[in-house]
Amino acid sequence: MAGLHPQEIDIAFAGDHELKKRVHAVIDQNPTQSTLFRDISTYILNQTPQASTEPASKKRKIDDSNGVQNGATKGDSSLANTAVKAWRSYPGVSFSIPQRKKFALELVSNKNEGGIRAVGADGNVEFGIAWKDVDQIFCLPVPEKTKRQHNFIVIPVHGDGVSPVPEHLKVSPPEPIVWTFEEATGKNIVEGEDPGPGQMAEAIHHCLIQAGAGKYVIFPDAEEFESAIAQSHRKGEKAYHVKAHRGSKEGYLFFTSVGIVWGFKKPLAFFDFASINSISYTAVLRNTFNLNIATPIQEFEFGMIDQADYSGINDYVQKHSLQDASMAAERRAKKLNVNPPIVKPNGTNGAVVEEEDGETELQKAERMLQDQEDEEEEDYDPGSEGESDGSGTDSEDEGGEGYDAGKGEEYEEGYEEGYEEGYEEGEGEELDAHEEEY
Repeated sequence: MAGLHPQEIDIAFAGDHELKKRVHAVIDQNPTQSTLFRDISTYILNQTPQASTEPASKKRKIDDSNGVQNGATKGDSSLANTAVKAWRSYPGVSFSIPQRKKFALELVSNKNEGGIRAVGADGNVEFGIAWKDVDQIFCLPVPEKTKRQHNFIVIPVHGDGVSPVPEHLKVSPPEPIVWTFEEATGKNIVEGEDPGPGQMAEAIHHCLIQAGAGKYVIFPDAEEFESAIAQSHRKGEKAYHVKAHRGSKEGYLFFTSVGIVWGFKKPLAFFDFASINSISYTAVLRNTFNLNIATPIQEFEFGMIDQADYSGINDYVQKHSLQDASMAAERRAKKLNVNPPIVKPNGTNGAVVEEEDGETELQKAERMLQDQEDEEEEDYDPGSEGESDGSGTDSEDEGGEGYDAGKGEEYEEGYEEGYEEGYEEGEGEELDAHEEEY
């Protein structure tokens, strides 16, 4: 394999000048890392092959019914064919990825080739994704907005922005899709209807069931994570996000029941539990710290996180055993599907997922470990050692009291002086015997 050329790094990291400088600095300090950055650069360039040669590709138009851009099937795809009527249609929806524009959002409920599609004013399908190609769908509140908004995020299979794309795939996976749902307010509220995103989520859930996808819309859950930082714009309302920086880009981390989401700007990233080797904390300062997520391929660093959220994040990490790298292989081995098998819809809050006995495998393992630690603590009696009648000497008891009182260093210094004097007076053997007893 040829070595990494500087221009490859410049092209791959052209969108982030600061990150590009850091990459060059790391390679200069440690040339052995060049192979890693070569692979990362190649991966980035392969993911965005048209970025530098076809700027017009941002339009992502399709020709008649030859297939939907962004990964849907081609040929006679019902998703690409607008003659196939949508089961639900939502006009004037604001999309931000893969295009920043308003389209009609359509849900095609078709077991074989249905999916989500965006239709322009001219009636053409701009982009879409088949239900079978959906990895996860999230509905997450948009932070720091006076008016309540929620972003629906569709993560494609092999398009999580974290794991490498399998080499056997003949086509690149589609890009994630993000659109915004604005809650109805004032006169726009219809009596008896939920002004929030619940109805749209239920419609998507219906289509996923019809398609046999075994998925559902994931909402944030306070039992998983809730920010400790008060929302100044809407007092008393829970926040589920953590503000952070990835390189020079500011965004938000969401800690959900199926993994960690980074959004909402490109590049999005979704870390499902099986993709995480371990999580660690670095650059811990008085007010901020960095969160490092290690995957089998590379490590992702999210910086400048407020210390107020450390406890909540650490509880989440501990709950899902994400600091233990030895658990990573086990999680990947047990991953039969993206979502757990038993799904119980729970209104507008997404779905409640349980095993038959009410706890997941990770929770069961954590409980068993905790029970074992509790048993060890119960069996351990810190006062049982050296408390039998007639055991020990007065000097040992005094020495123990010295250590208890925090005077261990003074005791050791005095002992060393006595030890040296003993050798000078020919009493080394007795002191040696006393040292073993000590």
